[in-house]
Amino acid sequence: MGKRGNIHDFTGAEVREGDTIVYSARRGNSVRMTEAVVQETYTEQFKGRTIPMLKVLPTGRESGFVKRSTIRPERIVAEHFAVTIPAEALAGV
Repeated sequence: MGKRGNIHDFTGAEVREGDTIVYSARRGNSVRMTEAVVQETYTEQFKGRTIPMLKVLPTGRESGFVKRSTIRPERIVAEHFAVTIPAEALAGV
């Protein structure tokens, strides 16, 4: 991520490529919890501020009874999410 450090979730866990996270996603007029795998971490500049971003690939497991129509990579702001399975845990299996 550069000189300033790494991206962390609200619990303090560092986010790396390959980690499985849970975040909230809008669907119509409601919000659902979605599980995804982190593909890339990066930053964007917006109105003079640096915003941490994540490129994620949804796994298909999410709350709600209507299935997701497409499994495409998405960009999310790294603000309200939680790491559920670190990449190191998957590598050890």
